[in-house]
Amino acid sequence: MTSEKSTEKNESPLEPPQIAAPRSKEMYAVSRANAVAAAAIADQLRGQEILVLDLTGVTSIVDFFVIATGSSHRQMHAIADEVNRKLKREDGNRRLNIEGYRTQGNWILTDYGDVVLHVFTAEGRALYNLEQLWADAPRIDWKLEAPPSTRVVQMDFLTDEETVTGEK
Repeated sequence: MTSEKSTEKNESPLEPPQIAAPRSKEMYAVSRANAVAAAAIADQLRGQEILVLDLTGVTSIVDFFVIATGSSHRQMHAIADEVNRKLKREDGNRRLNIEGYRTQGNWILTDYGDVVLHVFTAEGRALYNLEQLWADAPRIDWKLEAPPSTRVVQMDFLTDEETVTGEK
């Protein structure tokens, strides 16, 4: 006998889906906020093809993957460093591990337990293809959830003539 409740879809974006090891709504919300913050930071630092995967319904190992592509190793390091500064130093999260940072490889992985940041070169991202590997995981529209202070805002810039005349 199945209950009607067990067949309903979870419609709230801040409630964890059914998983092997249940998480509280509060823990899920914190993990999701950390993933969104990591994605927003990667965006601010001009990371490309930024994606947040919600793995809570797929595996009990990690809650979220944040995947980004960097155009250079310097940019990849900057993204990993800034996410670490935000999550570890400002928010008190503990970084459990970092891989690929001290090499000239094609991937930097930073593990915070509930959130794992993957920053790839374009070649590395194509090679590992995490989006396909975790295709069952829902994608989070992180741009809608990013706090206003971290959202990248497009500005209308005045032309030289508009600046001089003050007219648009």
